[in-house]
Amino acid sequence: MVNQRTNPEAFWVTEECITQLNTAGDTSTLRHRRTVPTSSETLQTLSEDRRSQTAELDDTQSSNGTSAHFSPGGHFSQDPQSSRVVLMLVAGLCFATRLYKITEPPHVCWDETHFGKMGSYYINRTFFFDVHPPLAKMLIGLAGYMTGYDGTFPFGKPGDKYEHHNYWGMRGLCAVLGSFLPIFAYVIVQDLSRSYTAALITATLLIFDTGCITISQYILLDPILLFFIMAAVLSMVKFNLQRFRPFTSYWWLWLVLTGVNLAGALGVKFVGLFVILLVGLNTVWDLWRILGDLSLSLVEISKHFLARVVGLILVPLFLYVTIFAVHFVVLNKSGPGDGFFSSAFQSRLIGNNLHNASMPEYLAYGSTITVKNLRIAGGYLHSHWHLYPEGVGARQQQVTAYLHKDYNNVWLVHKQDNNASDLVRHGDIIRLEHKETTRNLHGHLHEAPLTKKHFQVTGYGINGTGDTNDLWQVEVCGGQKGDVVKVLRSKIRFLHRATGCVLYSSGKTLPKWGWEQVEVTCSPYLKETPSSQWNIEDHINPKLPNISLSVLKPHFLEILLESHIVMIRGNSGLKPKDNEMNSKPWHWPINYQGLRFSGVNDTEYRVYLLGNPVVWWMNLASLGLYPIMVAVASITLQRGFSLEHSLVLMREGGLLLLGWLLHYAPFYTMGRVLYFHHYFPAMLFSSMLTADYCNLYHCQLGLKIHLEIIGKKITFNFRTCLNFYLFHPLSYGMTGPLAHEPGSAMAGQKWMDSWEF
Repeated sequence: MVNQRTNPEAFWVTEECITQLNTAGDTSTLRHRRTVPTSSETLQTLSEDRRSQTAELDDTQSSNGTSAHFSPGGHFSQDPQSSRVVLMLVAGLCFATRLYKITEPPHVCWDETHFGKMGSYYINRTFFFDVHPPLAKMLIGLAGYMTGYDGTFPFGKPGDKYEHHNYWGMRGLCAVLGSFLPIFAYVIVQDLSRSYTAALITATLLIFDTGCITISQYILLDPILLFFIMAAVLSMVKFNLQRFRPFTSYWWLWLVLTGVNLAGALGVKFVGLFVILLVGLNTVWDLWRILGDLSLSLVEISKHFLARVVGLILVPLFLYVTIFAVHFVVLNKSGPGDGFFSSAFQSRLIGNNLHNASMPEYLAYGSTITVKNLRIAGGYLHSHWHLYPEGVGARQQQVTAYLHKDYNNVWLVHKQDNNASDLVRHGDIIRLEHKETTRNLHGHLHEAPLTKKHFQVTGYGINGTGDTNDLWQVEVCGGQKGDVVKVLRSKIRFLHRATGCVLYSSGKTLPKWGWEQVEVTCSPYLKETPSSQWNIEDHINPKLPNISLSVLKPHFLEILLESHIVMIRGNSGLKPKDNEMNSKPWHWPINYQGLRFSGVNDTEYRVYLLGNPVVWWMNLASLGLYPIMVAVASITLQRGFSLEHSLVLMREGGLLLLGWLLHYAPFYTMGRVLYFHHYFPAMLFSSMLTADYCNLYHCQLGLKIHLEIIGKKITFNFRTCLNFYLFHPLSYGMTGPLAHEPGSAMAGQKWMDSWEF
């Protein structure tokens, strides 16, 4: 094969011949031409490489302001001026549909209660806990601050009126970023398929999808996540098109931008890992191709490898860590998230009782204490007046682990032996009395509520009186008999004297009867683990001298690691909200069930997240037909026939299908609660694949019926817009009668019983 770098003239001659064949007016000549069997593979490979190279060079010319050439099958040629006009039209429709009625309804909708509140926390510099990385919330807070929001609105619950508070800036940020999704998809499909038609179909599908509009108009993480995912894919595609111009300025630009957007996607949600995997697989394939290029020396191959390490690993990693560094610097005040983190972590927060605090260094009898489990998000030892329900062990007072600071976390330390010294030491036997209810920490052989091989822990007795099941032996981990217990620094265990088990925080969330707090058990397995280890946090004893706790402040890498462990465990433990329907992954592609954002009756302003049925069901059909079309194309190519755009469908379409699979299939393995909005990253890929499939269907037909197909495409776009018109009240809000009542704005549009508008 002639190398284009060493003989560019040969390349252009080959391309000229291909162009003349494709534009001669009878595409069937090329489609049905039989190649010589002995050389079919060579000719096929040559044609594939030349088409790929031509497309890549054309893209570079287009990005530099010269002409852009689309495949003849699209039957559109586009000069730079018309390209800009079309792109401006697409952008105008994107921003118009997303920014329309951005301030309505003027009350909190769905998860705005969480993410709007978190934006306020950044403005007030108040520390909080969330299961997602911080970038999106930081941007929301910044947008609110820049548009005059003062961070004082409580975001208490859905339906709360915003009144005089400036919430439009936070919604506006999400809407603006959501407006870029059809634009990015337009450019991605244009670069992949070299088809003006396919790009316009993609833009139409996404611009007029009611679901994409709805999810972009509110203070949510999703539009910000989708923005970075699509930006990463766009950068990756642009970088692929520069593969024959390595180490040029454009090559480096798109490589670094890919890394930047990968960091942005992961910095919003851990779902960003899926697009990182997509880019990673594309990079592996690219490096494999480079490794097979015999014209490259080992030094050049090494340079390619190192460049990708820098652009796709080191740059994203640096930016991701920087996001958390800013997060920790900004949120330097004590807040509602303190209890999820260790005592050392809390000591760095202004206003926390451990920040620059002083307390007695050694635990003593008569002290008032709080006891914190060393498991990440293990919680504080906690009790309250509520009893275990009937059938859950002994019907005694509940003992749990609570993740927030609370007066019900306070315990008193009592002696079991009057001859004991004033300080608590390794091996001492003590009794812990709950200060609020005066009941003792109690263990017995009843089965634990959730962890069936463990024993139940309860509160028993009254005013300090109880029985021998209230006695616990203190063990300092790694200590010897007589060693004193150091506040905050000693890792201790509580060994139950009667049963021989050890006090344990399982990390499991109790049901509603346990107020969704963490289960505390007595474990018969005595191996030392963070779940069975505790430390003394708050310590009050006026008889003892105090010391400063400033020595406890952790360094950055420690708090970075701890925050990730807390986020991952918190994410896996998410439960459905009251009166809110979760969904299953198989529901999503068929648009089976939407999600109520606001309102439930005819007097409220109702917003309902649901995809445009034409768009979603067309996507579903394309996903089903794609494997069939690839099989047909593979067979025809193997038999020696050449079908236009078959290689585009198989390669570029395969990339889009892989993106859909990576953003959809993993949800089947997740144990956490799932909602309809989790499908939207995958939906973007399926929409782009639909456009690619529609373009192939158009391109494979003869010239004599192209006008008929164009008419069908116009009809399809009209149908998409018509459905958008019919279903737009779901996105922009509606009042009055419900869908099943006369006079409703959605009368006759409830095509599936599972739709709840």
